[in-house]
Amino acid sequence: MNWQCLALDLHDDPASIAEYERWHRAEFIWPEVVASIRTAGILDMQIFRTGNRLVMLMRVGPDFDGAAKAAADAASERVQAWEALMSTFQQPLPWAAAGQKWVPMHRIFDLAACAAS
Repeated sequence: MNWQCLALDLHDDPASIAEYERWHRAEFIWPEVVASIRTAGILDMQIFRTGNRLVMLMRVGPDFDGAAKAAADAASERVQAWEALMSTFQQPLPWAAAGQKWVPMHRIFDLAACAAS
C-alpha cells in the first residue's frame, strides 16, 4: 500500500467553497462516486483545505491503476455528472497541464526514513 497526494484549487469565493464542502459531506456525496473510488482499489481518501487550496491524500492498494480508474470514470454517466458539478467549483493550478484537475505532489520528506535519535 502506498499514499498518493494531489492538489487542486477552488475558486476563491467563500460561498462557493462552502458549497463544495457541503457536497463532500457523507450525506451528500453520491453513492456511485464512493463506489467508483472503492472499486478502483483506493483504500482511504481524505481531502484537506486551506484557503482555496485542496490537498487530497489517497491510500491505494497494490492493484490500483490510475489509468484504469480514469477509464472507468469516463464510462460512468453518474461519475461524469459529479465531475461536471465539481468543475463548477474548481480551478486548475497554474502549473497544471491542459485539462488536468488534480495535480500529483511529490514527497520531499519522510520521517520514517530518518534515523531515530
